[in-house]
Amino acid sequence: MSREDDLSSDLLHASQRAGEASAAAAMVHQNSEIELDPTGAAFFDVDNTVMRGASIFHLARGLARRKFFTAREVGDFAFKQAKFVINGSEDLEDMAQATEAALAFVKGKRVEDVVSLGEEIFDELMTRKLWPGTLALAQGHLDRGQRVWLVTATPVELASIIAQRLGLTGALGTVSEIVDGVYTGRLIGAPLHGKAKAEAVRALAEREGLELVRCTAYSDSANDVPMLSAVGRAVAVNPDSALRSHARAVGWEIHDYRRTRFATHYYIPAGLAAAAGVGVGIGIGIGAARVRKEGWPTR
Repeated sequence: MSREDDLSSDLLHASQRAGEASAAAAMVHQNSEIELDPTGAAFFDVDNTVMRGASIFHLARGLARRKFFTAREVGDFAFKQAKFVINGSEDLEDMAQATEAALAFVKGKRVEDVVSLGEEIFDELMTRKLWPGTLALAQGHLDRGQRVWLVTATPVELASIIAQRLGLTGALGTVSEIVDGVYTGRLIGAPLHGKAKAEAVRALAEREGLELVRCTAYSDSANDVPMLSAVGRAVAVNPDSALRSHARAVGWEIHDYRRTRFATHYYIPAGLAAAAGVGVGIGIGIGAARVRKEGWPTR
Protein backbone atom coordinates (compact mmCIF):
# COMPACT_ATOMS: atom_id res chain seq x y z
CA MET A 1 0.00 0.00 0.00
CA SER A 2 1.35 3.44 -0.95
CA ARG A 3 1.90 6.30 1.49
CA GLU A 4 -1.02 8.11 -0.15
CA ASP A 5 -3.27 5.09 0.45
CA ASP A 6 -2.06 4.89 4.05
CA LEU A 7 -2.87 8.57 4.61
CA SER A 8 -6.29 8.16 3.02
CA SER A 9 -7.03 5.19 5.26
CA ASP A 10 -5.81 7.04 8.34
CA LEU A 11 -7.94 10.07 7.45
CA LEU A 12 -11.03 7.90 7.01
CA HIS A 13 -10.39 6.21 10.37
CA ALA A 14 -9.85 9.57 12.09
CA SER A 15 -13.05 10.95 10.52
CA GLN A 16 -15.05 7.92 11.66
CA ARG A 17 -13.65 8.16 15.17
CA ALA A 18 -14.34 11.90 15.29
CA GLY A 19 -17.92 11.35 14.14
CA GLU A 20 -18.56 8.61 16.66
CA ALA A 21 -17.01 10.66 19.49
CA SER A 22 -19.10 13.68 18.56
CA ALA A 23 -22.33 11.69 18.47
CA ALA A 24 -21.51 10.09 21.81
CA ALA A 25 -20.88 13.51 23.38
CA ALA A 26 -24.07 15.07 22.01
CA MET A 27 -26.54 16.12 24.70
CA VAL A 28 -30.28 16.29 23.99
CA HIS A 29 -32.53 19.20 24.96
CA GLN A 30 -36.08 18.68 23.70
CA ASN A 31 -39.20 20.82 24.13
CA SER A 32 -41.68 18.41 25.69
CA GLU A 33 -44.63 20.66 24.80
CA ILE A 34 -44.37 19.82 21.10
CA GLU A 35 -45.21 16.39 19.73
CA LEU A 36 -41.99 14.89 18.50
CA ASP A 37 -41.46 13.74 14.94
CA PRO A 38 -39.69 10.44 15.73
CA THR A 39 -37.63 10.11 12.57
CA GLY A 40 -37.17 13.61 11.11
CA ALA A 41 -34.47 16.14 12.02
CA ALA A 42 -32.44 19.05 10.68
CA PHE A 43 -28.69 19.58 10.81
CA PHE A 44 -27.15 23.05 10.62
CA ASP A 45 -23.54 24.03 10.09
CA VAL A 46 -22.68 27.04 12.30
CA ASP A 47 -20.04 29.28 10.75
CA ASN A 48 -21.55 31.54 8.10
CA THR A 49 -24.69 29.40 8.11
CA VAL A 50 -26.17 30.22 11.51
CA MET A 51 -23.63 32.88 12.39
CA ARG A 52 -21.69 35.37 10.27
CA GLY A 53 -18.00 34.48 10.42
CA ALA A 54 -16.27 31.80 12.50
CA SER A 55 -17.61 31.34 16.02
CA ILE A 56 -14.30 30.06 17.33
CA PHE A 57 -12.49 33.12 15.98
CA HIS A 58 -14.98 35.46 17.66
CA LEU A 59 -14.34 33.58 20.86
CA ALA A 60 -10.57 33.88 20.46
CA ARG A 61 -10.91 37.64 19.99
CA GLY A 62 -12.99 37.90 23.14
CA LEU A 63 -10.53 35.85 25.16
CA ALA A 64 -7.68 38.01 23.91
CA ARG A 65 -9.52 41.14 25.06
CA ARG A 66 -9.76 39.59 28.50
CA LYS A 67 -6.02 38.84 28.56
CA PHE A 68 -6.66 35.10 28.48
CA PHE A 69 -3.89 35.19 25.91
CA THR A 70 -2.30 38.04 23.98
CA ALA A 71 -3.32 39.59 20.69
CA ARG A 72 0.12 38.64 19.37
CA GLU A 73 -0.57 35.00 20.18
CA VAL A 74 -3.84 35.24 18.26
CA GLY A 75 -1.96 36.72 15.30
CA ASP A 76 0.68 33.99 15.38
CA PHE A 77 -2.01 31.38 15.59
CA ALA A 78 -3.91 32.87 12.65
CA PHE A 79 -0.76 32.83 10.55
CA LYS A 80 -0.14 29.17 11.33
CA GLN A 81 -3.70 28.35 10.26
CA ALA A 82 -3.40 30.08 6.89
CA LYS A 83 -2.49 27.12 4.67
CA PHE A 84 -5.09 24.79 6.12
CA VAL A 85 -7.84 27.40 6.32
CA ILE A 86 -7.43 29.06 2.93
CA ASN A 87 -6.91 25.86 0.99
CA GLY A 88 -9.49 23.86 2.91
CA SER A 89 -6.98 21.01 2.85
CA GLU A 90 -7.85 17.63 4.32
CA ASP A 91 -4.26 16.41 4.17
CA LEU A 92 -3.45 14.71 7.47
CA GLU A 93 -0.20 16.63 7.93
CA ASP A 94 -1.94 19.99 7.38
CA MET A 95 -4.73 19.00 9.74
CA ALA A 96 -2.22 17.88 12.37
CA GLN A 97 -0.38 21.21 12.20
CA ALA A 98 -3.63 23.18 12.43
CA THR A 99 -4.83 21.12 15.37
CA GLU A 100 -1.49 21.30 17.20
CA ALA A 101 -1.46 25.10 16.96
CA ALA A 102 -5.03 25.31 18.21
CA LEU A 103 -4.60 22.89 21.09
CA ALA A 104 -1.61 24.84 22.37
CA PHE A 105 -3.99 27.61 23.40
CA VAL A 106 -5.93 25.60 25.93
CA LYS A 107 -3.59 22.86 27.06
CA GLY A 108 -3.62 22.96 30.83
CA LYS A 109 -6.61 25.34 30.98
CA ARG A 110 -9.69 24.50 33.01
CA VAL A 111 -12.83 23.98 30.96
CA GLU A 112 -14.99 25.87 33.46
CA ASP A 113 -12.80 28.97 33.15
CA VAL A 114 -13.16 29.11 29.38
CA VAL A 115 -16.89 28.35 29.60
CA SER A 116 -17.44 31.21 32.03
CA LEU A 117 -15.66 33.69 29.77
CA GLY A 118 -17.40 32.26 26.73
CA GLU A 119 -20.80 33.23 28.12
CA GLU A 120 -19.76 36.88 28.21
CA ILE A 121 -18.19 36.73 24.78
CA PHE A 122 -21.32 35.34 23.17
CA ASP A 123 -23.23 38.40 24.41
CA GLU A 124 -20.49 40.74 23.34
CA LEU A 125 -19.53 39.46 19.90
CA MET A 126 -21.75 36.66 18.64
CA THR A 127 -25.43 37.49 19.15
CA ARG A 128 -25.39 40.32 16.64
CA LYS A 129 -23.81 38.04 14.04
CA LEU A 130 -26.66 35.52 13.97
CA TRP A 131 -28.51 35.21 10.67
CA PRO A 132 -32.26 35.76 11.34
CA GLY A 133 -33.19 33.93 8.14
CA THR A 134 -31.35 30.78 9.19
CA LEU A 135 -32.80 30.93 12.68
CA ALA A 136 -36.26 31.13 11.13
CA LEU A 137 -35.51 27.98 9.13
CA ALA A 138 -34.48 26.20 12.32
CA GLN A 139 -37.60 27.41 14.09
CA GLY A 140 -39.73 25.94 11.31
CA HIS A 141 -38.30 22.50 11.99
CA LEU A 142 -38.84 22.89 15.72
CA ASP A 143 -42.45 23.95 15.15
CA ARG A 144 -43.00 20.74 13.18
CA GLY A 145 -41.65 18.71 16.09
CA GLN A 146 -38.37 17.89 14.40
CA ARG A 147 -35.10 17.82 16.28
CA VAL A 148 -32.52 20.42 15.24
CA TRP A 149 -28.82 19.81 15.65
CA LEU A 150 -25.80 22.01 15.05
CA VAL A 151 -22.94 20.22 13.28
CA THR A 152 -19.67 22.09 13.41
CA ALA A 153 -15.89 21.86 13.67
CA THR A 154 -16.21 24.23 16.62
CA PRO A 155 -15.46 22.55 19.97
CA VAL A 156 -18.44 20.59 21.24
CA GLU A 157 -18.59 22.65 24.45
CA LEU A 158 -19.20 25.83 22.49
CA ALA A 159 -21.52 24.19 19.99
CA SER A 160 -23.63 22.58 22.70
CA ILE A 161 -24.20 25.77 24.63
CA ILE A 162 -25.02 27.73 21.48
CA ALA A 163 -27.60 25.06 20.69
CA GLN A 164 -29.03 25.14 24.19
CA ARG A 165 -29.28 28.93 24.27
CA LEU A 166 -31.01 28.94 20.87
CA GLY A 167 -33.49 26.36 22.03
CA LEU A 168 -32.19 23.67 19.68
CA THR A 169 -31.98 19.96 20.40
CA GLY A 170 -28.21 19.66 20.67
CA ALA A 171 -24.93 19.85 18.81
CA LEU A 172 -22.24 17.78 17.21
CA GLY A 173 -18.78 19.32 17.50
CA THR A 174 -15.09 18.56 17.69
CA VAL A 175 -14.24 16.61 20.84
CA SER A 176 -11.07 17.24 22.82
CA GLU A 177 -9.66 15.18 25.64
CA ILE A 178 -10.38 16.52 29.13
CA VAL A 179 -8.91 15.04 32.30
CA ASP A 180 -10.03 16.27 35.71
CA GLY A 181 -11.69 19.28 34.09
CA VAL A 182 -8.51 20.34 32.27
CA TYR A 183 -7.71 20.22 28.55
CA THR A 184 -4.87 17.82 27.83
CA GLY A 185 -4.05 19.29 24.43
CA ARG A 186 -5.07 16.11 22.64
CA LEU A 187 -7.91 15.55 20.21
CA ILE A 188 -10.30 12.59 20.07
CA GLY A 189 -10.29 11.55 16.44
CA ALA A 190 -10.02 14.47 14.01
CA PRO A 191 -11.65 17.91 13.82
CA LEU A 192 -15.32 17.51 12.91
CA HIS A 193 -14.76 18.68 9.36
CA GLY A 194 -15.72 17.44 5.91
CA LYS A 195 -16.35 13.69 5.94
CA ALA A 196 -16.26 13.60 9.74
CA LYS A 197 -19.47 15.66 9.85
CA ALA A 198 -21.25 13.09 7.69
CA GLU A 199 -19.97 10.31 9.97
CA ALA A 200 -21.26 12.17 13.03
CA VAL A 201 -24.69 12.68 11.45
CA ARG A 202 -24.93 8.99 10.57
CA ALA A 203 -23.83 7.92 14.06
CA LEU A 204 -26.33 10.28 15.69
CA ALA A 205 -29.13 9.14 13.38
CA GLU A 206 -28.49 5.54 14.41
CA ARG A 207 -28.45 6.49 18.09
CA GLU A 208 -31.61 8.60 17.90
CA GLY A 209 -33.60 6.44 15.47
CA LEU A 210 -33.64 9.05 12.69
CA GLU A 211 -34.31 8.26 9.04
CA LEU A 212 -31.76 10.27 7.08
CA VAL A 213 -34.00 10.33 4.01
CA ARG A 214 -36.46 12.41 6.09
CA CYS A 215 -33.77 14.75 7.39
CA THR A 216 -32.52 18.12 6.11
CA ALA A 217 -29.02 19.61 6.25
CA TYR A 218 -27.91 23.22 5.84
CA SER A 219 -24.43 24.61 5.13
CA ASP A 220 -22.54 27.38 3.38
CA SER A 221 -19.43 25.40 2.40
CA ALA A 222 -18.51 22.89 -0.26
CA ASN A 223 -16.51 21.13 2.48
CA ASP A 224 -19.87 19.99 3.83
CA VAL A 225 -21.07 18.26 0.66
CA PRO A 226 -20.60 14.85 2.37
CA MET A 227 -23.01 15.88 5.15
CA LEU A 228 -25.44 17.51 2.73
CA SER A 229 -25.41 14.39 0.57
CA ALA A 230 -26.12 12.12 3.53
CA VAL A 231 -29.69 13.40 4.02
CA GLY A 232 -32.85 13.49 1.96
CA ARG A 233 -32.98 17.28 1.58
CA ALA A 234 -29.95 19.56 1.29
CA VAL A 235 -30.00 23.36 1.48
CA ALA A 236 -27.14 25.73 0.69
CA VAL A 237 -27.20 28.81 2.94
CA ASN A 238 -24.95 31.78 2.08
CA PRO A 239 -23.01 29.36 -0.12
CA ASP A 240 -19.42 29.75 -1.22
CA SER A 241 -18.89 29.66 -4.98
CA ALA A 242 -18.10 25.95 -5.09
CA LEU A 243 -21.18 24.96 -3.12
CA ARG A 244 -23.40 27.33 -5.13
CA SER A 245 -22.25 25.68 -8.35
CA HIS A 246 -22.75 22.19 -6.94
CA ALA A 247 -26.18 23.05 -5.52
CA ARG A 248 -27.32 24.39 -8.87
CA ALA A 249 -25.99 21.31 -10.65
CA VAL A 250 -27.81 18.83 -8.40
CA GLY A 251 -30.93 20.90 -7.72
CA TRP A 252 -30.44 21.75 -4.06
CA GLU A 253 -32.22 24.74 -2.52
CA ILE A 254 -30.22 27.95 -2.08
CA HIS A 255 -30.84 30.72 0.47
CA ASP A 256 -28.57 33.75 0.62
CA TYR A 257 -29.09 36.24 3.44
CA ARG A 258 -25.90 38.22 2.93
CA ARG A 259 -27.38 40.80 0.55
CA THR A 260 -29.72 42.13 3.20
CA ARG A 261 -27.61 41.81 6.30
CA PHE A 262 -26.95 45.55 6.69
CA ALA A 263 -30.64 46.43 6.35
CA THR A 264 -31.85 43.70 8.67
CA HIS A 265 -32.32 44.07 12.38
CA TYR A 266 -30.63 41.14 14.09
CA TYR A 267 -33.45 39.67 16.13
CA ILE A 268 -33.89 36.11 17.29
CA PRO A 269 -37.24 34.39 16.59
CA ALA A 270 -39.31 33.80 19.69
CA GLY A 271 -38.80 30.06 19.77
CA LEU A 272 -35.05 30.56 19.47
CA ALA A 273 -34.78 33.39 21.97
CA ALA A 274 -31.34 32.89 23.29
CA ALA A 275 -30.74 35.54 25.81
CA ALA A 276 -27.05 35.05 25.65
CA GLY A 277 -24.53 32.72 26.90
CA VAL A 278 -22.20 30.34 25.36
CA GLY A 279 -19.62 28.15 26.87
CA VAL A 280 -16.78 26.82 24.92
CA GLY A 281 -14.02 24.34 24.96
CA ILE A 282 -11.83 26.43 22.70
CA GLY A 283 -8.75 25.24 21.03
CA ILE A 284 -9.63 22.52 18.61
CA GLY A 285 -10.94 22.53 15.12
CA ILE A 286 -10.41 26.24 14.57
CA GLY A 287 -8.68 25.58 11.29
CA ALA A 288 -11.51 23.38 10.15
CA ALA A 289 -13.93 26.09 11.23
CA ARG A 290 -12.89 27.93 8.07
CA VAL A 291 -11.91 31.33 9.42
CA ARG A 292 -11.52 32.36 5.78
CA LYS A 293 -15.27 32.88 5.73
CA GLU A 294 -14.88 36.22 7.40
CA GLY A 295 -11.20 36.88 6.81
CA TRP A 296 -8.55 37.73 9.35
CA PRO A 297 -9.39 41.43 9.93
CA THR A 298 -11.78 41.93 12.82
CA ARG A 299 -15.12 43.63 12.21
